[in-house]
Amino acid sequence: MSQTENSVETERWDGADGVTLAADVAGDPADPTVLLFHGGGQTRHSWGGTMRALAGRGFHVASVDLRGHGDSDWSPGGDYDGSVFPDDVEAVARRFDRPVLVGASLGGTSALMAVHQAQQRTGDQIASALVLVDVAPNIEPAGVDRIRSFMHEHIETGFGSLDEVADAIQAYNPHRSRPTNLAGLEKNVRLRDGRWYWHWDPAFMMGKHAESDETRVSDFERRSAALEEAARALTIPTLLVRGRQSDLLSEEGAQKFLSFVPHAVLADVAGAGHMVAGDRNDVFTDAVVEFLEPLA
Repeated sequence: MSQTENSVETERWDGADGVTLAADVAGDPADPTVLLFHGGGQTRHSWGGTMRALAGRGFHVASVDLRGHGDSDWSPGGDYDGSVFPDDVEAVARRFDRPVLVGASLGGTSALMAVHQAQQRTGDQIASALVLVDVAPNIEPAGVDRIRSFMHEHIETGFGSLDEVADAIQAYNPHRSRPTNLAGLEKNVRLRDGRWYWHWDPAFMMGKHAESDETRVSDFERRSAALEEAARALTIPTLLVRGRQSDLLSEEGAQKFLSFVPHAVLADVAGAGHMVAGDRNDVFTDAVVEFLEPLA
């Protein structure tokens, strides 16, 4: 355990099958716990603003690097399919007394499936509430393909400078201002042999890169069906946060989720795309706090 600035401690926790996960932790352990799980290709640092805000409002908060991302272990044998991410989420959640699970994109689907698989296997509830950030069972294939393309573009060649990293992020998120503090980008990339590479295991995407269009469609439909089943089984308080400019979760997809989970609440964040917490962190955090405070 190491102490960092702003009273954030970095810890290492056991995930599933021997993998160790890195987590930044802030706030009083006696307060209600909120676990933050980032999207694919991101790291725990993507929740920085939200984490500090929640800790300042009376929550014990942990932001976790998913396996193969950031400072967490890479998956043995390059296996990132099946239930490995939900298994990790469940392992982390069981460290606490029914924490709130907050997940963006991959982190959100993993949290949803972790809640469902725990209910099926043991009948117990591992979370007190669930917050899904711009993800639901029904998402837009075009949005998924755009993310795939972005993540594959420099997977082998990397970047010659942090300026190139900033240019790539700006091209992917044109509605967001180009990063001015290039040093902050070092949390998302690794320097190797004089070039910068994304801070995640290339194996996370290499299997997906080799898939045929037919295989991707089949896998997409299978995962959508599994997520719908998990959503319909939800009984805990649930918040769905959508970026109004998102090309991944449409208004129709959000409404379908509400039909599966009638007790869920929807927060539609104007001026935000798929990276809701990064695009409009203040509005996003306010929506989460408004949802959580009555539960706490």
